Amino acid sequence: MQAQSYQQHARYIPLWHFVFSALLTACLAVSIWNLARAIEHHSGRLVALTLLGLSTGGLIIFWYARRFALVAQDRAIRAEENLRHFALTGKLFDSTLTISQIIALRFAADTEFVLLSERAAKENMKSRDIKKAIINWRADNHRV
Repeated sequence: MQAQSYQQHARYIPLWHFVFSALLTACLAVSIWNLARAIEHHSGRLVALTLLGLSTGGLIIFWYARRFALVAQDRAIRAEENLRHFALTGKLFDSTLTISQIIALRFAADTEFVLLSERAAKENMKSRDIKKAIINWRADNHRV
């Protein structure tokens, strides 16, 4: 596996992010077109509405399935990084750190983690700025 860095740390699952999302979007577009034709021809409106509802429901499920997984991962990362900070300093994270800052800090090696977390809290750094400030990148190959 290629080493992670700021430039290429984002992870995509091609079948989920590109194929399945495109398929659901195409289904929604075709179901809208089908409903328009059913209204125009005064027949098949119930079937067309059902297809539109199923397509819309599929997109909602697609969105929330990904969102729920990310929220669960965010909570786990917050707990893991808080424990790492405690192990290194004997204190919990600064309470002003946001979840996005903590998620960005997970990429910092132990040698720079504590100083960078203090700097992030003091300067209210954005997550992308935290990631850019990391010198020794610590890969996270488990998040999807």
